[in-house]
Amino acid sequence: MLSAAKPTPAIAATMTIQPQQITHYQHQGYLAIPDGVAPATELPMLREIYDRLFADRAGKDKGHHFALFGNEGRPDQPVVHQLLGPEFYAPELKHTVAWANARAILTAILGAEPVGMGGHAICKPPGSPLATPWHQDESYWDSNSYSMSASIWIPLQDVDDSSGCMQFIPGSHLGEILPHRPTNDDPRAQGLELAPGNWDLSNAISCPLRGGGCTVHGGKMLHYTGPNLAAVPRRAWVIMGSVEAPKRLIPAERPWIARMRAARALAAKDAKKF
Repeated sequence: MLSAAKPTPAIAATMTIQPQQITHYQHQGYLAIPDGVAPATELPMLREIYDRLFADRAGKDKGHHFALFGNEGRPDQPVVHQLLGPEFYAPELKHTVAWANARAILTAILGAEPVGMGGHAICKPPGSPLATPWHQDESYWDSNSYSMSASIWIPLQDVDDSSGCMQFIPGSHLGEILPHRPTNDDPRAQGLELAPGNWDLSNAISCPLRGGGCTVHGGKMLHYTGPNLAAVPRRAWVIMGSVEAPKRLIPAERPWIARMRAARALAAKDAKKF
């Protein structure tokens, strides 16, 4: 969910990306910035906004707030919620140092000012056993165009392996999109996962961060976050940006998307019977 990337002159970026960081991103497919993308002085405000949006179920009536993993119809089971476009429900998010720094990072990584920026937020409750499975973001997207985008993943509290920090497979961004399937092979699921047996995951790199740090990755990068075994929510705010990308001469195949759409259409048809 991207909106026009309009500059906010009143807020200046405090982050500068160095050439060696860009080289690392290009070769390895990811970048980790330990802290300072969202400054410590902003974090309490960001957490307050974040928690309010999830408590209020902002965007639920528009389909922007939903269970990414788990089943809301089963209160006895854990659920991980996602909110698309939190900046539409809290416009002040676009007037933060974090947003300005995200724009600066995206401009450096993409080589041009992003033509669109937008966010989403994923909240893993305290003690949640649910992982975000290995996947490539582009597996969710329009297959008619090439992707020239990047995601800035910002935790609003310290994260490590025990609380669901980001993990990557270096170099996995250099090929095309690998086969995916709906989470747990259930076509009614909202999420996707890498189909088993399509990549050696043994060389995964974990990226623990302090609150307000970030990781950066593109649409083809394999990534994963584990369960949140901590006593506090794992709040992740993701800011994405893109530049103009060429159309594909032949659309890429995404059979898993067609499968999920068919399952949802059938579910909607069945719902009308009652």
